[in-house]
Amino acid sequence: MLQARTLVQLSRIRHAFFTRSGGVSQGVYESLNGGVGSDDDPAKVGENRARMAAALGVAPAHLLTPYQIHSPDVVVVDAPWPSDQRPRADAVVTCRPGLAVAVSTADCGPLLFADVEAGVVAAAHAGWRGALTGVIEATVATMEQQGAQRARISAALGPTIRQENYEVGPEFVERFLAVDGTNARYFAPSSRADHAMFDLPGYIAARVQRAGIVNFEDLCLCTYADPGRFFSYRRTTRLDEPDYGRHINAIALAD
Repeated sequence: MLQARTLVQLSRIRHAFFTRSGGVSQGVYESLNGGVGSDDDPAKVGENRARMAAALGVAPAHLLTPYQIHSPDVVVVDAPWPSDQRPRADAVVTCRPGLAVAVSTADCGPLLFADVEAGVVAAAHAGWRGALTGVIEATVATMEQQGAQRARISAALGPTIRQENYEVGPEFVERFLAVDGTNARYFAPSSRADHAMFDLPGYIAARVQRAGIVNFEDLCLCTYADPGRFFSYRRTTRLDEPDYGRHINAIALAD
C-alpha cells in the first residue's frame, strides 16, 4: 500500500492508497481487487478487502465504500452499513474511531482528508464529473459540519490518471469551458485533431486549494502508466479486456 507523508505524520490516523498487489484475485483482477461492483469472484474480493481492513486495523465489516455515482454527494457515517445497503454517494465522512471510510478508483482521483484535532476524516472519489460538480467542496463543508476546520484539514491525492494518458474529445473540453473559461489551462494539445489531453490531478488540486485546504499532497502517480501496480479503466478499455479491478483508498481514526 502507498501512504502520503502529509497524513503519515498525523497522530491517530491510519490510511492507505492500496495498489493491486497483495491479494488473491486472478486474471484481469490480479491481485488485490477491492471492487464489489466488479465481476470478480465475491469470495476473493471479500478476502482482499479483509486484508485491507487488517492493514488499517479495523474489522472487515468496518471498511466502508459507498455505491459511487460520479456525484458531489457526501454521506456521514457513524456505524457500519449492511453490504446490500451502501449509500449512493461519492464521499464519506466519519468522526467514529474504528471505521475506515473509503472510495474505490481505477483512474479517478482518490482523496483522503483528516482534521486530527476535531477527530474527523473523509474519503472522496473525484472523477472529472464529481470534481466539476463540487464533490471536493461538499466533502470539506460536511467535515466542517462535524466540527472540522478547513484551515486544519490535511488532504492527499492518490494514484490518478495523468494528463499524458488522458485524451478527451471536444465536447468534454466545451463542458469545462462553459463552467469557467479559465479551465482551458487544464487542457493540452493532443496528436488527434479536435482532441485534448486533460490534467485531472491539476484540476483536482486547484479545487482543493479553492476549498481552502492548504496542507495538500499529490502522490504524483499515474494509474494508466503503471500496469504492474495499478488498475486502469482506460487501459482496460484500450486493451479490450472484459473488466478491471478497483483500488481501495481508505482512512480511519484509530480507536
